[in-house]
Amino acid sequence: MLEKVNRFLQKYIAILTPLSLVVGVLLENVGHHFVFLVAWLFAFMTFTSSLKMKFKDVNVFRKHPLFIIFTIVFLHILMPLWAFFLSTVIFDDHLLTVGFVISVAVPTGITSVIWISICKGNLPLGLSVILIDTLLSPFIMPLLLYVVSGEKIQLDVSELILDLIVMIVLPTILGILVNELSKGEIPKKIGKKLAPFSKIALLSIIMINSSAIAPFIKNLNLHLVGVILLVFAISVSGYSFALLIGRFIIKNHQQTTALVFTGGMRNIAIGVIVATTYFPSKVAMPVVFGMLFQQVLASLFSKIVMRNASDKTEQLQ
Repeated sequence: MLEKVNRFLQKYIAILTPLSLVVGVLLENVGHHFVFLVAWLFAFMTFTSSLKMKFKDVNVFRKHPLFIIFTIVFLHILMPLWAFFLSTVIFDDHLLTVGFVISVAVPTGITSVIWISICKGNLPLGLSVILIDTLLSPFIMPLLLYVVSGEKIQLDVSELILDLIVMIVLPTILGILVNELSKGEIPKKIGKKLAPFSKIALLSIIMINSSAIAPFIKNLNLHLVGVILLVFAISVSGYSFALLIGRFIIKNHQQTTALVFTGGMRNIAIGVIVATTYFPSKVAMPVVFGMLFQQVLASLFSKIVMRNASDKTEQLQ
């Protein structure tokens, strides 16, 4: 039964995500009553996602230090600078700029491992990037947001770091410990059973937090359409830049695949929590809309990555 539910959620996640957003907006007076659950839901998601990880995943750093360092720089410096530049030029709205930066400054998405696996990429390398980036994010992300928010927005950096440690680092370490100490037995028994609940938790987070941006969405106008289009453009550019770097500089299919999906996907749920908790509601707009395109773009770029791999194989033959 749970496996059927999980398959259904996996198949229709691209539809269920915007639907959750719409439901959250329509039920804005109800959503704010459940905000206290968001951090716990995210911690649960992080724990279930970490059950397949091992501490030895960090050892991959010794083999590919430059790749991993570049990926983290790409995630937390290059893409935030790109988002900052575009949003400042197009909107000149400080709150929106902070929102756009948050949407790309969050850690890479754990679901990227699914697409790396599908496209026959370097899975251990992808897991290593995810684990290292996850453990570093409570320190990188607050620093970046402090610089971007400036004097116009008061940001409690110490509280943000603590929240990120509780929501990301501790559940990740706990998940790895469960996997390591049970020698993979517990994840085998409960991993598939927890999978649908993890997806439901994600949809619930979207639903609850989307109530914060309800006033903006209900007043649909060209400005809002412009925000959505820029979110889409930045999301596409993340995948595209990673693909171009991989194709013309790295020139290795497995590593390119790892870069495309770890560089393109984001753990946007944590961005939504940060935006709605520490900033005015307008900041959450670009972050929430970022959820609409993640899986669709991952599917699209998986086809491009696989086609490029096929072309290289034909050239070698």
